[in-house]
Amino acid sequence: MNLDLPLKSRLPGTGLDTTMVNGMRLLLSSATLLTLFIDPESAGKLSKITWLIFSAYTMHSLLLYVLALMNFSLPQDILLYWLDVAWYALIVFSSSNHNNLFFLFFFFAILTSSFQRGFEEGARITLASAGLFAATALFSETNAELSRLLLRTTFLLALGYMIAYWGGSAITQRSHLALLRDVSQLSNPRFGVDQTISSVLEKTRSYFHARSCLLAMQDKGAPHWSLRSAVHTGTELVTTSAILSDEAASPLLAFPPEKIVLYNRPLSSWLPWTGGVRTLDADSGRWLRHGDMAGASLAELLEANSFISAPLPLRNGTGRLYIVSKTSLSKTDALFLSHIGAQAFPVIENIELLDRLASQAASREREKIARDLHDTAIQPYIGLRHGLAALRNDALPGNPLLPELEKLILMSGQVIADLRSYARTFKNGQVQSEPELLVALRRQAAQIHEFYGIDITLHIEGDLRINDRLAAEVFQIVNEGMSNIRKHTSARHGAVKLTCAQGALHISIDNECAAAHVPDFLPDSLAERAAALGGSARVTHNTLGNTSVQIEIPI
Repeated sequence: MNLDLPLKSRLPGTGLDTTMVNGMRLLLSSATLLTLFIDPESAGKLSKITWLIFSAYTMHSLLLYVLALMNFSLPQDILLYWLDVAWYALIVFSSSNHNNLFFLFFFFAILTSSFQRGFEEGARITLASAGLFAATALFSETNAELSRLLLRTTFLLALGYMIAYWGGSAITQRSHLALLRDVSQLSNPRFGVDQTISSVLEKTRSYFHARSCLLAMQDKGAPHWSLRSAVHTGTELVTTSAILSDEAASPLLAFPPEKIVLYNRPLSSWLPWTGGVRTLDADSGRWLRHGDMAGASLAELLEANSFISAPLPLRNGTGRLYIVSKTSLSKTDALFLSHIGAQAFPVIENIELLDRLASQAASREREKIARDLHDTAIQPYIGLRHGLAALRNDALPGNPLLPELEKLILMSGQVIADLRSYARTFKNGQVQSEPELLVALRRQAAQIHEFYGIDITLHIEGDLRINDRLAAEVFQIVNEGMSNIRKHTSARHGAVKLTCAQGALHISIDNECAAAHVPDFLPDSLAERAAALGGSARVTHNTLGNTSVQIEIPI
């Protein structure tokens, strides 16, 4: 797995590290230049070129350190590593006495590249440093002691490899912790089970730079398997969900249920030991070869050159997590996949349990509402309607209040009809043809228009992939925003726009404003509701004089 480039975006910023590295570079170059003044013979015969190279490298180090202190944008760190290697080759070349210790400067480039860019970059810097050191030493001094040169080159290679290896391990561990932290944050009850699982699958797929991430799960006692996937087609991400029979799911279940699995396609049919299926024996910690036919068949089915799989520690079922890749995966990758499953899916099970309990509680509440709705809500409205009808009948012809009484009678009749419809929906368990959130918001906007003459349009872009609990919070936010248009403005028109994009729900509540200057005002209640959901709220004004409350909630 290549960790070089993406880690910069996953791990915390390295501004302090950059300043420290540039400071150490300046310290080393200054100490080297000072050594030449104190003990010129340590570098052999000094020439103007030698002084120029050592002085130029010191100025180069000073410039980089000053720019780092002033927060100027520096060249990419990978370029600075190779510049250091070139400088050190010039230093070794310009010093005629190769018994000196200037070759140790190569370790500075190896250390910084390994601990900032990983094993691969550290290994490349190590090979380049050893090659340049040997070449410059042989080229610049014909009577160089080959035994000492060989020893120092070997020492540079061996210690440089160890530094690169442990530096890469440190970066890998940091990236592992960063992903586990992200997975833990994704496991949030308000996102719902489906959204949480989809997010975890995509995060995991993206981390391994794989083509797809698959999840096969079966609840205890269930007759079928559920298969979820996050697949990157090269241009877009596609998430799918399907129900599989035992026979259809059998290729994914061909391995022992408790084993971690690694498969890599052999380099050639003549070299079968270069690939195949290996499973981890938990007792001995050894990777043992498994029957290759199952792995080859599954790889052909998934169109993969490599895949890893880990069992899920589920309490109420069983499942497996797969990473499918076109590039080779390692044993470390397979072990880390098992850690991801152990971190995320027990929490997801808890979320599912909470959702089930909430659904059962909501069902009981709906039954209670269906029983009580007629007595506690509909009857009073019926009495109100009868009272209004009696007032209308007692009013003399030509009374100016008759039109208003007729309007109130019609309103009360509409409310009675709506309540009876709600009661039937609760009692019979009917499902709306569109999400309840949209139905409720349209009903609220229609009532505001009917009662107060304010026209509020509702725009929905894309699918609102949110669960019922988050939808209830969103309804309260939008409802309060529409009420604020009525209470705090003289606007006769407004608009509400809801969009799901880039992992967030964007809510825009707009209203016209005739005033020339509108002070910034953000209702505390809206800001508090958004913050409680992990989001934010702000107020903007456009050139047309309209005021907009922008709310963003991560999903």
